[in-house]
Amino acid sequence: MKLYFSPGACSLHPHIALREAGLAFDLVRVDLRAHKLHDGSDFYAINPKGYVPLLELDDGARLTEGAVIDQYVADLKPESKLLAPAGTMERYRAQEWLNFIATEIHKSFGPLFGNDEAAKEAPRARLGKRFDLVAKSLESGQYVMGETFTVVDAYLYNMLRWTTHTGIDLDKWPALRAFFTQVDARPAVQAALAAEKG
Repeated sequence: MKLYFSPGACSLHPHIALREAGLAFDLVRVDLRAHKLHDGSDFYAINPKGYVPLLELDDGARLTEGAVIDQYVADLKPESKLLAPAGTMERYRAQEWLNFIATEIHKSFGPLFGNDEAAKEAPRARLGKRFDLVAKSLESGQYVMGETFTVVDAYLYNMLRWTTHTGIDLDKWPALRAFFTQVDARPAVQAALAAEKG
């Protein structure tokens, strides 16, 4: 398999999932500003959406959308317990969280990149309310789904990394800060971060 990624982008959480699952894959770096690969080829030819992540499977099929890739990876290695089995209420709860992170947290960061400071106040306030909710859920377990690390945690961690660059102080939410610190220390997370720097 090949994971198309860009450092600092939302391709980090599927990258973490692949490493947590212990699956073999190659990394393909994408320059998102130019929409080019390292060899100069057009990334739009690979993904017409023009963004990462994209997972190319061994048979050449391609998957996009991080939350979908996360679930696919988890299902390839069910013994990794990165997601509950399909059809269970726990799986639906995880999908609920993946959707919430994608639509209410991930997309809310958009206005915080590149706009003038005055335009960032309302999006930061919206994100703060979302973080209030997530922090409350973390009171009942060390991870979003309880005591087991899942792809939901990888996605949330990826989003929390963006707070540093968008003027959001995670220390306002001690539960989120503790979660971030704990996930950041995971070997698969450190390996993914190191690989993306290289």
